[in-house]
Amino acid sequence: MNNFTLIGTVALLNLLAAISPGPDFVMSVKNSLNYSRKTGIFTGIGIGLGIGIHITYCAAGIGFIISKSLTVFTIIKFIGAGYLIYMGVSAIFTNKSSIKINEEKQPTDLTKFQAIKIGFLTNLLNPKATLFFLGLFTFVISHETPFYVILIISFIMISTAITWFTLVAIFFTQKRIRAAFLKFENIINKSFGGLLILLGIKIALSKQ
Repeated sequence: MNNFTLIGTVALLNLLAAISPGPDFVMSVKNSLNYSRKTGIFTGIGIGLGIGIHITYCAAGIGFIISKSLTVFTIIKFIGAGYLIYMGVSAIFTNKSSIKINEEKQPTDLTKFQAIKIGFLTNLLNPKATLFFLGLFTFVISHETPFYVILIISFIMISTAITWFTLVAIFFTQKRIRAAFLKFENIINKSFGGLLILLGIKIALSKQ
């Protein structure tokens, strides 16, 4: 596989992984609806930073250790599952946000750092993301891949995630969608919370 084909293959696989429903998507939508477009975008930036960490440890060879150590991977799996369950329970018992559609800034909004932290931890602690990047670096990217190609691939993967979740934040903060959210806010929050809990349980019970 030549470098151009490699970059295209990784870009496509990463795009499909980014747009597939999972903890990252659920958290991005939840923060966009519950807080603001800005919070949704910074959540996406946090997800992108989490991807950067995955790429770094895989490229450094630490990913090989994780892939060979059932204990290490199991610890990561349960920490990630616990985090999702915690966020899910928090969403279920959250108070109404009291968002006003015509206000650009909300008094209960998260700070940029808080939003980034949520996105970062959601991605970093997701064992499915760990498996994806381990597989990518094991079967698609080899030790013979030039460093500049890995840099290009890293930029594409991080920027793709940030761009996608920025679009998600923009879409779900449209006035009509926000108005529909406000109408069914409690139900939607509980649904998001339940989905996060189910994802956490699924991850905890998974054999991989």
